[in-house]
Amino acid sequence: MHYDLIVIGGGPGGYVAAIRASQLGMKVACVEKRPALGGTCLNIGCIPSKALLDSSELFHLAQTRFAAHGIQTGPISLDLAAMMARKEQVVASLTGGVQFLFKKNKIDWLQGFGRLASPSSVAVSSGDGSEQIHHARAILLATGSVPIELPFLPFDGQTVVSSTEALAFDRVPEHLVVVGGGYIGLELGSVWKRLGSRVTVIEFLPRIVPMADAEIGQALFRSLQKLGLEFHLETKVTGFQLGSPKGHITAEKKSGETLVLPCDKVLVSVGRKGFLDGLGLDAVGVAHDPKTGKVQTDEQFRTNVPGIYAIGDIIAGPMLAHKAEDEGVAVAEILAGKPGHVNYQAIPSVIYTWPEMASVGLTEEQAQERNLPYKVGKFPFLANGRAKALDETEGLVKVIAHAQTDRLLGVHILGPRASDLIAEAVAAIEFHGTSEDIARICHAHPTLSEAVKEAALAVEGRALHS
Repeated sequence: MHYDLIVIGGGPGGYVAAIRASQLGMKVACVEKRPALGGTCLNIGCIPSKALLDSSELFHLAQTRFAAHGIQTGPISLDLAAMMARKEQVVASLTGGVQFLFKKNKIDWLQGFGRLASPSSVAVSSGDGSEQIHHARAILLATGSVPIELPFLPFDGQTVVSSTEALAFDRVPEHLVVVGGGYIGLELGSVWKRLGSRVTVIEFLPRIVPMADAEIGQALFRSLQKLGLEFHLETKVTGFQLGSPKGHITAEKKSGETLVLPCDKVLVSVGRKGFLDGLGLDAVGVAHDPKTGKVQTDEQFRTNVPGIYAIGDIIAGPMLAHKAEDEGVAVAEILAGKPGHVNYQAIPSVIYTWPEMASVGLTEEQAQERNLPYKVGKFPFLANGRAKALDETEGLVKVIAHAQTDRLLGVHILGPRASDLIAEAVAAIEFHGTSEDIARICHAHPTLSEAVKEAALAVEGRALHS
């Protein structure tokens, strides 16, 4: 078969690129080895984790907060199998939706493992061992990423697990140790803590979420401590011994103190690495770094081999599904002769704990490192009327603006529905807006979004409700 574009990888970046290319009149195929489209995100990542986060949050609220609202429920019990079944239904609905979109847009799904056979062809291996060659004017690599495995703490799929297995435990662990204080470990740690686990997080660095604004990250740290997560910062895991009925994690603190933690599950969540195995990059000559799993590209997502492009987790930048989607759209538009572009200064990041944490733009520390003159405005959700009505007053909004031009440099939110609230800040930064622009916009009352407005007003010391 001959195509205008073959995409290798059916995750958010790949399938969105395929759809956009088809909309632009191209004949498109997408190679995906899984039995369902959607990649890691829809199958074993973003979507199932959010389903469990929401279910576990409802369970936790029923246990701890419903009574204050006058809702008497009696004894609360957990049906973990039903919760997992709901998660799978959500996943099946969305992956099926992507398959429908492929049919609607006349995109060929080539189910199997894809590798580069030449700069203009892809070999697709199916489960029966057969292989077919497909040709294309352009090839897009969108193969996503896999969890990083520690050499001294290898995954066994049962006790020492990655996020994939931690989304599908058949029972609530008595003690879950999370290695790594990043967003994946904190989200899944929150899930199992709410459902009844003891959760201990071991982080090598002095603080969790090290890429976040330090003040907001510290507020998240306090919030998770209040939920009941235990933390050992500046601590290095040194080994694990499987025992019966429990294993033992050993770790060493910066002070030299040795920790021995009995546990029944260990979630290793120290980052992810681009998936390049078996893609045939060396045979075709595509420049890449196998250690980091990154392919080298230019500003138009072109590799050093003409006709081969790459996006998402296998190129530079944050490993975020929405970043990959925007890159997929950009590649399709570039191939169609349009000015495809991604503004990397306006890509939001979210941690779906509760309260949520969301950010866009520079942190205060980054503004300092760049010697930028800046002002900061903050507003607590404790002073927001809708947050009071919701009984969700934890957290704050922080707005960072240039001290001379007032242009927005960054916005950081810890609070209820921060993942939704950040969109206003993203739009303002995308259009080179100022704190004054947000402050002057009329926000509906009472809404959580008023906290964003008040933080923008606070940049000039004129917040109205604090």
